[in-house]
Amino acid sequence: MSLGDEPGYGGASRGEDGGYGGSGQTRTRLPDRPGDVYGGARRGRGSSSRSLITVVGVVVLLIAAIAFANRGDDSPSAGDDSGDKAKTSPTAASGDRPVDAKAAGIPTGFPHSAEGAQSAAANYAVALGSADMFDKADRDRILATLITPNRVSGFEATLDKAYTPQFNKNVGLNEDGSAPQGYTFVSRTSPIGTKTTESSNDTATVEVWCSGLLGLAGNNSTTPVTSSWFTITMKLEWISDNWKIVTHSQKDGPAPVPGDDRASSADDIAKAVEEYGGFTYAR
Repeated sequence: MSLGDEPGYGGASRGEDGGYGGSGQTRTRLPDRPGDVYGGARRGRGSSSRSLITVVGVVVLLIAAIAFANRGDDSPSAGDDSGDKAKTSPTAASGDRPVDAKAAGIPTGFPHSAEGAQSAAANYAVALGSADMFDKADRDRILATLITPNRVSGFEATLDKAYTPQFNKNVGLNEDGSAPQGYTFVSRTSPIGTKTTESSNDTATVEVWCSGLLGLAGNNSTTPVTSSWFTITMKLEWISDNWKIVTHSQKDGPAPVPGDDRASSADDIAKAVEEYGGFTYAR
């Protein structure tokens, strides 16, 4: 989300093929009607076609897009880019173990390498997209842990102006950012993949492709949990033996064609959020 975006919830999305290995045979699906580039909805046995249900969600991740500073040279990163890893495809996992340490509940201690920067960015995206960001004390704790020290105050000031009592009410929360009694607030970010677009010895710009959940689970909720797809770009700096965020921005997509899955009940969503824990991501 770029600087100056108006925070909100439930609005229309803002306006981003693939082959599958198998038996070697090729199946061609023709469009059901002119202009239907995806061939229409799936056909049920003995029933007419069902329309695809588009779930539109807005991820509330309100970080200022501060101008890049202290850029290094464009020489390759001093990371693990030799040996067998150099022969793997860009999307292959590195095979490195996830980190064991945490700071303020957030994974930390990532390697001083291109893969380490990507791992850090993925885990930082999870923290910045969490429900804790709606609580002032928790938000400040997260920012102090993830942001390069000389920019923490700027991030705090920007987010304090965004996460207002009125904004909390707009997403269904109480003015202090807590969930109303009987409801479960859901705000989760799940990284799908990462890539490095720029790097030097001590800086890296990393893009994180994510899916997200946001909303209030509960009977009669006027802001039900919806899903969305977005890409976060972070410029990271190696400082005090850790990767820290210098700048952060977000854009919509790439989003896949939505399926025709049946939406779960509010109780099922609330139960899933409470029972299924998150992960530590490693590139």
